Amino acid sequence: MKIICIGRNYREHAKELNNAVPEKPVFFMKPDTALLQKNNPFFYPDFSKNVQYETEIVLKINRNGRHIEEQFAHKYFDEIGIGIDFTARDLQAEQKKKGLPWEIAKAFDQSAPVGKFLPKSQFADLNNIKFSLKINGEIRQQGNTEDMMFSFDRIISYVSQFVSLKPGDLIFTGTPAGVGPIQINDHFEVFIGEEKLLEFNVK
Repeated sequence: MKIICIGRNYREHAKELNNAVPEKPVFFMKPDTALLQKNNPFFYPDFSKNVQYETEIVLKINRNGRHIEEQFAHKYFDEIGIGIDFTARDLQAEQKKKGLPWEIAKAFDQSAPVGKFLPKSQFADLNNIKFSLKINGEIRQQGNTEDMMFSFDRIISYVSQFVSLKPGDLIFTGTPAGVGPIQINDHFEVFIGEEKLLEFNVK
């Protein structure tokens, strides 16, 4: 199992971080050790002083695929969930300044909390999925897949040109504007629509 993450897929998020808006999907990867499930706590790492949250819709791949045509991409996932892409923003900034890869800021242990998945058939319109994050009971981030620059099908097709997809692979599809820092003792609640699919504490 691998975790594939799409960056800069929401125009307003790219702007808030002063990043250029891409013409093609931008993706990076996290190892399976980044996965955090079952509402287990996230332990704030001692190597960073600025870990930030990024709330994202997550697709679960259900079959093997390589060089997938966009018109057939919808056949390669049948479950949709929600997750957090934790980012050590201070480490990321250091690496960017040096022109170096920034896996240390994205791929560290527990950096990908993922909640319960729902059947794709439950969604009337995949291009209109609302999702949100509450921290300590306050809404911190809200998004809608209608604002994505690259659709689910476009993402799957593009990524599969470079990396073969396998059942169980997860694709984080990008975060909207509103990312921010976390603190020890924060309580996370993550929703698709009104349904809470992920809940955990920061320790």
